[in-house]
Amino acid sequence: MLVCSCNYITDKDIKSVINEMLDEDCWQLIVPGKVYHAMNKRGRCCGCFPNVVDLIIRTTEEYHALRQTEETKVINFMERLKQFHEEQKAALAERRQAMLTAKRAAG
Repeated sequence: MLVCSCNYITDKDIKSVINEMLDEDCWQLIVPGKVYHAMNKRGRCCGCFPNVVDLIIRTTEEYHALRQTEETKVINFMERLKQFHEEQKAALAERRQAMLTAKRAAG
């Protein structure tokens, strides 16, 4: 499935990079910018970043499940990752609201 139309990146490309990163350090915090940097790409419109975060979460969960990582460690890590995701969604909503407010004020 195509995730990023600006850079033509598929979910398989992203999952592959995430798994490589987890092989290097399975407890690192992976964010969209790190994924794109590893692919020598950059976010352009960044509209795909929420979907990339979802892929990071799912891929990380699958990675630890396959390796039978101690569940308490995974839960703590995944909660941190989900919290980051929620913060990013809230920031995006704030930016959108600010843009709408600015457009209305200018209009």
